[in-house]
Amino acid sequence: MVRIGRMASPPASPEFSLTRRSLIAALGAAALCPALPATGAAQGRTAVALQAKPDRISLRPGDGPGPGGPETSVWSLGSNDLRFKRGEILDVTFGNDLPVAAALDCRGLDGVAAAEPLASRALLAAGGKDSFQLPLRHAGTFLCEPLIGDGGTAPARPLPLIVTGTSPVAVDRDEVLLIEEWRLRPDGSAIPAGNDPKDSTRIHTINGKTSYDISAPANARLRLRFINGSQRSVLAVKLENLDVRVMAIDGQPAEPFPARNGALVLAPGGRTDVFVDAAGPAGTSFAILLHDGTLARPVGKLAVSNDPPVRPAPFPPAPPLPGNDMPAQVDLKSAARFELTLGTPTEWFRPADFKPSAAPAFQAKAGRPAVLALTNRGPIASVFHLHGHHFRLLDRLDDGWKPFWLDTLAVEPGQTQRIAFLAEYPGRYLIEQVATDWAAPRLVRWYSVQ
Repeated sequence: MVRIGRMASPPASPEFSLTRRSLIAALGAAALCPALPATGAAQGRTAVALQAKPDRISLRPGDGPGPGGPETSVWSLGSNDLRFKRGEILDVTFGNDLPVAAALDCRGLDGVAAAEPLASRALLAAGGKDSFQLPLRHAGTFLCEPLIGDGGTAPARPLPLIVTGTSPVAVDRDEVLLIEEWRLRPDGSAIPAGNDPKDSTRIHTINGKTSYDISAPANARLRLRFINGSQRSVLAVKLENLDVRVMAIDGQPAEPFPARNGALVLAPGGRTDVFVDAAGPAGTSFAILLHDGTLARPVGKLAVSNDPPVRPAPFPPAPPLPGNDMPAQVDLKSAARFELTLGTPTEWFRPADFKPSAAPAFQAKAGRPAVLALTNRGPIASVFHLHGHHFRLLDRLDDGWKPFWLDTLAVEPGQTQRIAFLAEYPGRYLIEQVATDWAAPRLVRWYSVQ
């Protein structure tokens, strides 16, 4: 949850004032009580073809920065969200039509060691194809993107992957809101993350538009899946004057709780699912505001349409989403403990320099808990991402944990955060770190579960 201060701020949001430090601090501040009932899994095999290829996106007012402005070159996997059911197995064919080596990277899919980029599947040369399986063990909001080896000349856009459960969820609409950050040169071209953004203009889009509006009948319930597709920035998003109920974080269900002042904080690649009700008479609108730690900006709105109400009154508060059979407990007393240093490139590699023969960052025993102490020695916040497993964020005294699951965590400079997970899935998996600076390189290592 976000701590909102009553300070001077843009007129659109008099109570939405944040700093970079408060954004990062807010990532671990939510307090939930998990109630995760088990659910069954649908079985099936589905062929999926994903092609990493050059593309173009229009960024103009209403849809981007200036009338008649040029389209922006991007690299993408396509424009349509991927939607499947829990329990399906995807037979994926991945093709690389980019001019550089690339791999498919899917964030949040636990236990898919055979499809792990770099650790199990090498970067694919330009023009190459690869095939592998993605078993969808969990329902939730996930993310796929091209992992670029080196020489990227255009931003690589992420593609939402939505996995629905087999039990119905009482909502009238289920919508993805993919937030992306762009650094545009005067000629309209975009600077990929990992490069100096000098002389560029920062803009943000939702689903490719700088102003994204949602319309719904009165009393309709919406499931909004917010995704931070920014490569480097921790962001806050707020639905002004609206009750926002958090239902899931990083793809895993949570005990529902209200977002303070309707605001959410998202690490790069982070996902939060919320329920909101279109409450009020026709014509009522609720601003969607985005905060990057320096300024709040309106990026859209939710409006109550002139259509007849879908029901006489809003639904009562929602129960928890069906669970994903996550471990009920993590036995910290018997956990193997490891230390990892963030914020420095020592022993970390750029993807193009990664070699599977390098020593693992740590080796966990299958079926045994693991605790990682993440210490940021760098001058700015660093974002850590664990592949293959979700983790608990431990309390400072190491005597308990925040009651939600994560796969991504921002760590402030000079701080140590401890996380714990049950090493359920044997195999080799990546770990990643990146500083919250547009020019910072993406760095990787790997760990094993044996």
